[in-house]
Amino acid sequence: MGVTGKRGRGMAAYAVLVLGAALLAPSASMAAADTDHDGLYDTFETGRSLTNPRSADSDRDGLGDALEDPDHDLLTNRQEQTIGTHPRMADTDRDGIRDDREDADGDTLQNHYEYLAGTHPRRADSDGDGTSDAWENPDGDGLQNVREQTVGTLPRNPDTDGDGIRDEREDPDRDKLWNVTDFRARLDPRLADTDKDGLLDGIEDSDGDGLANAVEQALGTNPGAADTDRDGTPDGSEDADADGLPNLAELARGLDPTDPDTDDDGTLDGDEPLPVAAAPVVAGAPGCTVFPADNVWNVRVDGRPVRTDSSTLISSIGRSSTFHMDFGSSAGYGIPYQVVDASTTRRSVAFDYADESDAGPYPIPDAPLIEGGSDRHILLVDRDACRLYELWNARQTTGGSWRAGSGAQWDLASNALRPAGWTSGDAAGLPILPGLVRYDEVAAGEILHALRFTAPQTRNAYIYPARHHASSSTSASLPPMGLRIRLKASANLAGLSPAARVIAVALQRYGMILADNGSPWYVSGMSDPRFDDDVLHELDRFTGADLEAVDTTGFVNGP
Repeated sequence: MGVTGKRGRGMAAYAVLVLGAALLAPSASMAAADTDHDGLYDTFETGRSLTNPRSADSDRDGLGDALEDPDHDLLTNRQEQTIGTHPRMADTDRDGIRDDREDADGDTLQNHYEYLAGTHPRRADSDGDGTSDAWENPDGDGLQNVREQTVGTLPRNPDTDGDGIRDEREDPDRDKLWNVTDFRARLDPRLADTDKDGLLDGIEDSDGDGLANAVEQALGTNPGAADTDRDGTPDGSEDADADGLPNLAELARGLDPTDPDTDDDGTLDGDEPLPVAAAPVVAGAPGCTVFPADNVWNVRVDGRPVRTDSSTLISSIGRSSTFHMDFGSSAGYGIPYQVVDASTTRRSVAFDYADESDAGPYPIPDAPLIEGGSDRHILLVDRDACRLYELWNARQTTGGSWRAGSGAQWDLASNALRPAGWTSGDAAGLPILPGLVRYDEVAAGEILHALRFTAPQTRNAYIYPARHHASSSTSASLPPMGLRIRLKASANLAGLSPAARVIAVALQRYGMILADNGSPWYVSGMSDPRFDDDVLHELDRFTGADLEAVDTTGFVNGP
């Protein structure tokens, strides 16, 4: 689409013919005589262009002297006369910039482009309308002259390359953004990755409103302004297709924010029920679900309202604290689980908190996997009985018997909770296994449940599905056990590796449940050598400011 080379010289010559009388009179130092009436003054011909002032076509090549370009700088003799540059020196002032690329009137348009635009190279506002020539748009294609100059299109032709696509909608750098969108987002339309961070400009979010630049282009919003229409509602929270769902909520659910009925079933997207996914399973026990599909661990919360005290609770945990995946590839870093079967030896366990523990016995292998650190959790899945066993602070005594702080058992096919006020292997009285990030799910591309997380201080209160608290504080600013937190729909997931994105999407759809006291925003998972720790650290970009507390009023297991 450029206008360089022979084609550019032809255009420049054409511009001169069109402009004609619009050009300035010669400088006072030049004589007014033009003997051959070719538009070049005699003194200019004899002193600079070295053409014959008595012949309009000195070399008789069919091209008039005024339109010749002896120094090949894309400026004709007549244009050089107007600008005051030398027609036989491509860089008259020897500053390293060719004469055609100089800006004689300081309006940011190069001399050559002024002629292409039909403006005067020595007048910054050729038509005197108060608008600089650089910001005029003579062809009405959405690109001002200076922007046409940047992308190399013709300012007096709305479709420079004649391909049926207007210049403002071309995408020369193939970043999924039109030229005009690149300019609106303050990006370079000649570079697919303007900031060189490895992300295409189309998936960047220049104005921080949660919408990728390419999405804003599709919506018709300005990627350089978080609130395009200045009505106080950010573009991500607008409802472009009037279907009852904000733009960001539609994107989080995989819906089209420009189509009110994405699946064309006659029901507006906003009236569609939240999808209920199949219940998750764990590797090694494919015949067992980790609780039914309608268990609150397994039901999405991206359509539920935000708690009225969300901001207070987020701040108490840590608005500026970063996410941390409390698991990874190192052996022992994370909470392991182990699949057992009916043949595994059942062992009795003595409990420090026997009054809130399930007596057992427990199917503990000879060499069970035990979480490192002080918590020493043991998680066991009996694939034959589809039953979950969890122990906290488990240790084997000198005589070979087992002791633990507390223990709990769950029927994985049931939605039953612990008795009210009872702990479990976890402080909140919750099962641990359903909240772990497990490698097999990440590798499969989708996590179908909420995750488990910790907070530094909690309240002496719990909400469904938690059954126990672990605090003496009554402060309403502190979070209760069982609090459901989700990653905001506006959180920018652009640039995340596929595995990190799987976790982030799960946090947007299912959220995470507060289960224990600990470091802020520490998310639990299993240790697995196949995890890429650098990829997990990509999630460190999120902080408490990217989260919100979900209103789970009336949100319980089952129908």
